[in-house]
Amino acid sequence: MLRPRGRRLALALAAAATLAGAAVALDSAFPPDLSRLADRSVMVTDRSGAPLRAFLNGADSWRLPATVEDVAPVYLDLLLAYEDKRFRDHMGVDPLAVLRAAGQNLTAGRVVSGASTLTMQVARLLEPKPRTLWAKLREARLALALERRFDKDAILGMYLTLAPFGGNLEGVRAATSALFGKRPAELTVAEAALLVALPRSPTALRPERSPERARAARDAVLDRAVAVGALDAKAAAEAKAEPVPDRLFPMPATAPHLAERARREAPGQAVVRTTIDGPLQRALEDLTRRSLADLHDKAGIAVVVADHRTREVLAYIGAPDALDHRRFGPIDMVEARRSPGSALKPFIYGLGFDDGVIHPETLIADVSTRFGDYAPRNFDRDFSGELTVREALQRSLNVPAVLVLDKVGPVRFTEALRRTGVRLALPRGTALPGLPVALGGASISLWDMAALYAGLAHEGRVAPLRIRPDAPPGEEHRLMEPESARRVLRILEGAALPPGMVQAADVRRRAPVAVKTGTSYGFRDAWAFGVSGRHVVGVWTGRPDGTPSPDRYGRNTAAPLLHRVFDLLPSDPAGPVDRLATGRPAALLDRIGAGLPGLDVPERLRLVFPADGMALEAMGGDGQAAPLPLEASGGRRPLAWLVDGRRVAVSPVRRDILWRPDGPGTVRITVVDADGRSDSAVVDVR
Repeated sequence: MLRPRGRRLALALAAAATLAGAAVALDSAFPPDLSRLADRSVMVTDRSGAPLRAFLNGADSWRLPATVEDVAPVYLDLLLAYEDKRFRDHMGVDPLAVLRAAGQNLTAGRVVSGASTLTMQVARLLEPKPRTLWAKLREARLALALERRFDKDAILGMYLTLAPFGGNLEGVRAATSALFGKRPAELTVAEAALLVALPRSPTALRPERSPERARAARDAVLDRAVAVGALDAKAAAEAKAEPVPDRLFPMPATAPHLAERARREAPGQAVVRTTIDGPLQRALEDLTRRSLADLHDKAGIAVVVADHRTREVLAYIGAPDALDHRRFGPIDMVEARRSPGSALKPFIYGLGFDDGVIHPETLIADVSTRFGDYAPRNFDRDFSGELTVREALQRSLNVPAVLVLDKVGPVRFTEALRRTGVRLALPRGTALPGLPVALGGASISLWDMAALYAGLAHEGRVAPLRIRPDAPPGEEHRLMEPESARRVLRILEGAALPPGMVQAADVRRRAPVAVKTGTSYGFRDAWAFGVSGRHVVGVWTGRPDGTPSPDRYGRNTAAPLLHRVFDLLPSDPAGPVDRLATGRPAALLDRIGAGLPGLDVPERLRLVFPADGMALEAMGGDGQAAPLPLEASGGRRPLAWLVDGRRVAVSPVRRDILWRPDGPGTVRITVVDADGRSDSAVVDVR
């Protein structure tokens, strides 16, 4: 038979077991609601982890996630010393603290201590309720549930993410950024003590509004830390001598367009690390803002800097000021599709080198030339006569580029780009690409153009650029052979500097810069691309609304900015074209162009019948269409025949076919030869 003392102990154990069982049952039936923890702000960082931009969460708060590894150890020491020195030992509710608080409250005749552990504070932050006895019991129950489900560091991470610091600042990372302009891992003793104090009364203790109250609360934390042995007196005295902050730093907003793009690419991630070089990004933002003074008051600038070896983007300017609506700042011009002008010419010449139809020293004719109803002219409205391919590309002459594209084939050229993943948009209503593609007769983004030039530097292999180090590398596609890519780059290294620009001596000692510019029709877009060492730089300037900017073109607007961007980059003497072969293919044609000897190519492909705009009488009285002849001349067989982009016949030998229309209406008839050249006509079938 149990003695009275044993019976009391047994009853206590039974009661404890009953309460523990009830807690477990409640935990299973009503698990903690973690939805507030899930509603976090997204932080986008640079490659080193430094913040670039933060986004408000669904409650319009800055609630940035943090873990114990993210904060300075002194902050954790002060936090535990002041709030819950037995945090590592209790199970969510501290019995000793409860007894102490009960005694203090009874003695004072009022509530002077609440005995809340850090885990109980996390419970209150997860499920805020009015401060009542019932709410306190609920917090205790949730604290026990949290301790059953998570380890101590995870619970601390919840506090570091949810703790209030005044206004819409939640979590130690947001508070550190706004109050001190730094990361929580860089906190000093004084800063850490202030952050420990603020959650007790975040509105009343805001340092920019009540500096004396904030200082007193901070010093109380330091005194408590000294009393419990968490901090020595000398360190506390030095911390007390520091002022409290009197203003808030703006939340980070570097690389806003890039940050938006990174957040889209990584849905659900609270911290998105990018490949951006933070110092370079900020220097480039300063440079582009200063450069706006030289442009139209509604013009914009976009820049991409990448490492062609890794395809990692190091800097990204979608607009110099994302909040400048007058200059269409919210629009990311890196992703906008615009006419590239002459900027695609290097890739046309590269495929020409691949095919063996040209060599850098091949003579080519820059004379007035008509290609059907298309008669390209040079930028200066003049012609240069006979010159080498090297000179034609360096001077970006139009007729020679169209001659080379005519031999390569516009369909083959655009298909080669498409296979690399580059998106080239033809004008509305255009079924197949034509020769105007050489001079900007299609649209493409700065992003895709930068990828192409990175591929040019990467021995002709193109792959998507990437902005996150954890993103899988994109598949490489060969656009041209390595030797052809090197030839193009060597030619572009000899391009003239922009008007009025002289390279400094230290710049000349670096690896040369291979530069190509472009200007779209009507001076709407000015482009410049450069390759030097490991870096690829792409620059676009113009008005995002498409309004012309007379006298603003690639060489005098985008190219000077391109060279200033290279001045910001580290010196890199290693160039991508050092192994350029110098031999000439044996079967190389020596001349190419209208009227020049040695041109052993088929006559230009033309659609002879029907002619563009012709009305064809094909429909009989019975509603059935009679077959119509389609005839072409020139080109290399076999010929493919398409109606509205759908292949209807292939003629291996003959240059004419019979085609039966499906019915009356307007159709586009296209003939394509074996080299990808094409000619089209739009006709009305009646």
